[in-house]
Amino acid sequence: MPMKGSKLLGMVVVGLLLIVEFASGMNICNMDDDGLTSCKPSVTQPNPVEPSASCCEALSGADLQCLCSYRNSFVLPSLGIDPELALALPTKCNLTSPSNC
Repeated sequence: MPMKGSKLLGMVVVGLLLIVEFASGMNICNMDDDGLTSCKPSVTQPNPVEPSASCCEALSGADLQCLCSYRNSFVLPSLGIDPELALALPTKCNLTSPSNC
């Protein structure tokens, strides 16, 4: 198989793995379905709301550096999450964002 085909196959496999992971219950950067669901109203356009206590609690246990790695990823927008609103959550929850985020 040519190199170009191998790269395409690799991308398809990664895509399928992501779909399986999301279908079986999301856990992104130490945030489970419940945590992600509680934060979704705060990171969804057009009318985001202030983060709830349950959102901030879930975010306090999250790997914030890991969450920063999704900043330019297709994953957040594909889930209806505005990356800029998501990156503003730690500050709104009185948490310290990683310095290089």
